[in-house]
Amino acid sequence: MTRTVVALSGGVGGAKLALGLARVVPEGTLSVIANTGDDFRHLGLAVSPDIDTLVYTLSGLADPVQGWGRRDETWHFMAALAQLGENTWFRLGDADLAMHVARTRRLAAGESLSQFTAQCCRNLGIATRILPMTDDPVRTLVRTDTGWLDFQDYFVREKCVPAVRELAYPGAEAAHALPEAIAALSDPDLRAVIICPSNPYLSIDPILAIPALRAALKRCPAPIVAISPIIAGRAIKGPTAKLMAELGLVPGASEVALHYAQIIDVLVVDEIDAGLELPGVRTVSARTLMTTLEDREQLAEAVLAAADEFSFHHSQDRLP
Repeated sequence: MTRTVVALSGGVGGAKLALGLARVVPEGTLSVIANTGDDFRHLGLAVSPDIDTLVYTLSGLADPVQGWGRRDETWHFMAALAQLGENTWFRLGDADLAMHVARTRRLAAGESLSQFTAQCCRNLGIATRILPMTDDPVRTLVRTDTGWLDFQDYFVREKCVPAVRELAYPGAEAAHALPEAIAALSDPDLRAVIICPSNPYLSIDPILAIPALRAALKRCPAPIVAISPIIAGRAIKGPTAKLMAELGLVPGASEVALHYAQIIDVLVVDEIDAGLELPGVRTVSARTLMTTLEDREQLAEAVLAAADEFSFHHSQDRLP
């Protein structure tokens, strides 16, 4: 029996673990439900940052230093754009432009985002299914002391400097979950659902804000394992800890567990946070800092082992 795995992912951190999972499970058994809440139009082009990071990472094209964009990128387009006095705060590399131009053209021709993404995966030899959470528009908005900002304005233009007071995901409530994502979460041979160490509030919550996806996770028969993106109170990458503090939360794995409490069965924390006891959630420690390909594979193995152990104990509890 070939068992399947589903991961929920944002950008760089999630893509790292997705690559590790893709390398340790049988080919074609991994599906990644990708956040599209930070998709936006830029310079007239349809840009899907988290999907593209997953595509580039799983195809071996990602910039190994930045973790996003393409390796060996050049920037002549942006330089020429600056000469014309145009906006250059969101940088699109010369090779990366091809993705956005192709996506924009195909969406205008009537293709869905999921159809375009699937074709990209086929063309680039990616066996993993990358599934946008929805083909409908969903936005992530950030309220700061000066008002509401679109996610990319906050994240890239403002470099996450403004203090965050509130988050919203307009469009999510009415969005139709991708049928393939619902089917993947309902697969009777599903081994585990993995919530990658992406930002819980900016990358995972837009996925969970779609009612059908949240409901599918709650009735999912497989164990759901999340990886804390916080190590010893600090974010592995990005503004997670800063954001939590600004929202009145204590940055740490305990708060991550509380955030996911109604969904997850197991939380994987870093070895530094080993011994953390959380009511209602099983905790497992592992090395969660992924700096090498071996790190990604080892964390993937540890996460899957935690899921298998939970399944075993759960089945034992059911015995008469």
